[in-house]
Amino acid sequence: MSRNLLLEIGTEEVPAHVMPGILKQLKEHAEAGLKELRLEYDDVQTMGTPRRSALIVRGLAERQEDVTRENRGPSTKIAFDADGNPSKAAQGFARGQKVSPEDLVQKDGYVYAIVNEKGQDTSELLKKLLPDLICGLSFPNNMRWGDLDFKFIRPIRWIVALYGDDVIPFEVAEVTSSRRSRGHRFLGHDFDIANAASYEKACEEQFVIVDQERRKEIIRKGIVKVAEDNGGHAEISEELLEEVLYLVEYPTALCGHFDEKYLKLPPEAVITPMRDHQRYFPVKDDEGNLMPLFITVRNGGSDYLDVVQHGNERVLRARLEDAQFFFDDDRKTSLESHLEKLKTVVFQDGLGTLYDKSCRLEKLSGEVAEMAGASVADKVYAMRAGKLAKADLVTGMVTEFTELQGVMGRSYAELDGEPKEVSQAIDEHYMPRFADDGEPGSVTGRIVSIADKIDTITGSFSRGLIPTGSQDPFALRRQALGIVRQIIGAKWHLSISRMVAEAMDLYGINDPEERAKIQKDVADFMRLRMKNVLSEQNVRYDVADAVLPDVDDIYAVIQRAEAVAGFVTDGTASIQSFVRTGNLAEKAADKHMDEALFDDPAEKELYSAYRVAAEKSAACRQKYDFAGAIDALSALHEPIDKFFDSVMVMDKNEDVRHNRLALLAAIDCEVKKVADFDKIVIA
Repeated sequence: MSRNLLLEIGTEEVPAHVMPGILKQLKEHAEAGLKELRLEYDDVQTMGTPRRSALIVRGLAERQEDVTRENRGPSTKIAFDADGNPSKAAQGFARGQKVSPEDLVQKDGYVYAIVNEKGQDTSELLKKLLPDLICGLSFPNNMRWGDLDFKFIRPIRWIVALYGDDVIPFEVAEVTSSRRSRGHRFLGHDFDIANAASYEKACEEQFVIVDQERRKEIIRKGIVKVAEDNGGHAEISEELLEEVLYLVEYPTALCGHFDEKYLKLPPEAVITPMRDHQRYFPVKDDEGNLMPLFITVRNGGSDYLDVVQHGNERVLRARLEDAQFFFDDDRKTSLESHLEKLKTVVFQDGLGTLYDKSCRLEKLSGEVAEMAGASVADKVYAMRAGKLAKADLVTGMVTEFTELQGVMGRSYAELDGEPKEVSQAIDEHYMPRFADDGEPGSVTGRIVSIADKIDTITGSFSRGLIPTGSQDPFALRRQALGIVRQIIGAKWHLSISRMVAEAMDLYGINDPEERAKIQKDVADFMRLRMKNVLSEQNVRYDVADAVLPDVDDIYAVIQRAEAVAGFVTDGTASIQSFVRTGNLAEKAADKHMDEALFDDPAEKELYSAYRVAAEKSAACRQKYDFAGAIDALSALHEPIDKFFDSVMVMDKNEDVRHNRLALLAAIDCEVKKVADFDKIVIA
């Protein structure tokens, strides 16, 4: 027999962004707890609104499974005396297992107690499991209320705990479980839930759509319909939809209007206050132009929608008036004229002002453009964009609406008559702004973005601000990953060390030891990002390890990984020769070779083959043909094997020994310019 289980945790409104994590935790903890208790069930589901987190377990067995265990005790030597009688050790073990000493079983040199454990009633087990589930939830921020020594994200107001028709009694934070829940804060009232199976229906009767997936679909359809009824198309951001989902319990979409004069503002200046500040959905026409409409979702029914609409319109009007004021004030001067104000804003402690950052960014963008082989025009555009990239940070619009950094810079640059390449790069240089953000779509955007991130990472590392553990206040990991992805996407062969050196020059870092340390720290930092990227591309871990020692040319690392991955399946013999060579090459004290000292035919043949292979490999590497470079080096396989068969490398003659080791070191050096094959795991 089985029954359904319901646990509903009723609270004050929980922040929307936290709700998905709470429901995920609740489901995972419940599944783990039921498994540990050996309770069978059909499925586990979690539902939630701002005021409630609910767990529903369907088909939950009424009893634990019975279980038989063989618990191992002491060895037979200890368990029995000379006469074969149970010793004190055996008697104590048996007593602890609640069995008779005579019932102990001998096996594998030990005694075992066969324990038959009868399953308990689920109702009894739930009395401990359910409060443990509640207390086991973790949150970004906790709070206390009253004089309770109990932390939770918001005060718990009620708890419903039903197993079938029966209440599971327990208490958490002085709240006793029952079958009584609460409806919509304004439309519903307190109500009793007869049993777990009737939960959703009972909630809906009190104006609560508790299933978040169903509620999301109601919201989406409502927004689409209202937009179509008003002759437009709603721009539905999944992120905003997710947030609105956990702001309402009984959603109703409605349309509001604003004055058409605000459409003269840049679209982002209207959409940002609407979407990011008020949680409204913008509406566009068939051509993609913004319409003087917005859609919001009310937490309630369709009564008095005109009143709700009017209130939302008044709030948005005030926001748009602010935007209009700041925009008009900003446009009294050009974007470039705002550069002077950057002298009053510190970039980072010890790294100068944002004006200093702009000057560095202008020069560094030019250097990156040259490294990337950009055209003269693109270099000019990139340097101009680098100079203006931070100017909008001191404008009124960005000061009021910080989400518009870069966006307003682009708009103001366009209005100032700057080339499209410049204005676009000003916006794109912040990309990626977050984990799933895209990359710049223009050449100049990529150049300035890479330069900006190299400058920030170099400056931060010079101040010792290297991310450790989960601490990364300046988002340097995201910026480094942005550099990696952009270089790979553009297929550019840029030198990380050269860019860092240019950045250090611009910072005035001249101490050789400090420069060397920063270079090493940045290389190690980029290596970890590259390891993650290779893992995402399903590159074998040993192949990744083989190509990661040198990460100066990011795109070349990808190419080398592809070449090595294609070689490892067929080149086992060559790899073994490379590894054997590398092991002895480590003993070479002097890398200088004297051809006159090669007297054995095998070493002469190897030396000759090395020179040919090195020349071919270098020519292939020059063209980034790493597969060709590996093929050229693979020709050394047979000469290497002959060399080891015919020659005693560690010859008694010191000059001969050093010369042979130098030859092996030279070969190893050429091989490692492609990969360290010692890292490859051969099946």
